[in-house]
Amino acid sequence: MTTPLGGPTRILIADDQEDVRSGFRLILGSQPDMAVVGEAADGLTAVGLARTLRPDLVLADIRMPGVDGLEVTRRLAGPGVPDPVRVLVVTTFDHDDYVRTALRDGACGFLLKRSGPGLLIEGVRAAMAGDMLISPQITVRLLQNLAPAPAPAPAVSTAPSPLTVREQEIARLVAEGLTNAEIGEKLFITAGTAKTHIANVQAKLKVRNRVGIAAWSWENGLAGPAPRE
Repeated sequence: MTTPLGGPTRILIADDQEDVRSGFRLILGSQPDMAVVGEAADGLTAVGLARTLRPDLVLADIRMPGVDGLEVTRRLAGPGVPDPVRVLVVTTFDHDDYVRTALRDGACGFLLKRSGPGLLIEGVRAAMAGDMLISPQITVRLLQNLAPAPAPAPAVSTAPSPLTVREQEIARLVAEGLTNAEIGEKLFITAGTAKTHIANVQAKLKVRNRVGIAAWSWENGLAGPAPRE
């Protein structure tokens, strides 16, 4: 994914941990279509650098000294910002309030640091394509919170599925919150093949991300919310 000018996606990393910034820099710098143009260890510096450097994307942690990542998101991408900058939240903390606030205030994705480098790269590319990527673990919980109370004896649609048998299995595993690597391991295919299947499922269902796949799976009886703890 490239910028409109044809160069690599220019990224600013905002995280108070130097080792995390270093790790992200190595992961993103390994991609030919990405370049890290700046780093910030606190939110106020991140906002200032974003307004000066005008990166294509800011990776923002939630908990940083002074101004936190949620406020960084609001100031750079929130409603009413005249010249918004894309912000992708990448954090250890996946509290529901954080997720809702970040997405409400303009974040173009919400990833957990433990999701791994593959999802980080995928999240950057999704953001640049105008899509939104949310970590699979969060997807499941968001849908649990949005799902209505189960009705007695729900009617099951008898319309033919637009998906193949393998794609239905992929959709079910997405609804269970599995990552591409976990889906691949479960189905004895590569993570890349799983990613391709997921892209095909999204296209057939006309949904934008994993949340849409999971919602379709639940509505069509392929999967259901896991029991709440």
